[in-house]
Amino acid sequence: MSDDLTIAAISPVTHDLGGFKVHRTLPSRGRTMVGPFIFWDQMGPARLEAGTGIDVRPHPHINLSTVTYLFAGAIGHRDSLGSVARIEPGAVNLMTAGKGIVHSERSPEDERAGGPELSGIQTWLALPEAVEEMDPAFEHVTAEALPIVTGAGVSARVIMGDLWGVRAPTTTYAETIYADIELEAGGSVPIDAGADERAIYVALGEASLDGMMLEPMVLYVLRPGVAATLRSASGARVMLCGGETLGTRHVFWNFVSSRRERINEAKRAWKAGEFPLVPGDSEEFISLPEVPLTVSYP
Repeated sequence: MSDDLTIAAISPVTHDLGGFKVHRTLPSRGRTMVGPFIFWDQMGPARLEAGTGIDVRPHPHINLSTVTYLFAGAIGHRDSLGSVARIEPGAVNLMTAGKGIVHSERSPEDERAGGPELSGIQTWLALPEAVEEMDPAFEHVTAEALPIVTGAGVSARVIMGDLWGVRAPTTTYAETIYADIELEAGGSVPIDAGADERAIYVALGEASLDGMMLEPMVLYVLRPGVAATLRSASGARVMLCGGETLGTRHVFWNFVSSRRERINEAKRAWKAGEFPLVPGDSEEFISLPEVPLTVSYP
């Protein structure tokens, strides 16, 4: 790792969920956040058995936004606002929990017969303290609505924020950058120094940053103020993320907040059945775990 370019390299913790794996780099003991990004999962790539699919039963969130972005496959989304959406590659689902929301994620029925494909990134964004308790919201931005920047063997889709002279229409509550960079063999793209905090993540393939080879599924936190060039000799799918620095956030299970007491209240409310139901998917739910996979690192 080059001290000139990076300040951290976060290796994933891998969870086998039966049929597919999830690789998690945030939160980690060494680094909880990059800009507003406080949770980072790569799902797959995987192909599930015929007749099966993913079934993430209804579960709650507070004080954060979830951002789901797929490389392959499809996921059906339902939430307690009554939102129903099918996310496919290149589109983005932004669900803002605010004071509280419940949602489920399941493979669409038409994907199950042949064995669903699953590959993508799911992240959580901490909300600025001033809007942590906003009313919940959901938006689906189509692939066609997200700007694409092309160059020397590169096609980069801007998912959130301002990058390379264009801006995504996706709502942001804090200054945020997020992009999906597809590099052909020999392709390159500049990584500007604009955001307070930035990270690079090679999801698929092979890439380097100013000659420093990047390991797949490792989140590289870049040194502030340093510009560099991302290249690939054989082709890659690389994510760029970051934004403004936010204050300390606490995490327990699916809850994120600037206040520990708010998380304790959310835990109590979920156990008491006080969160709203998901229309069309209210028969099941995920119980509050005693020891969650997502924990704070004080």
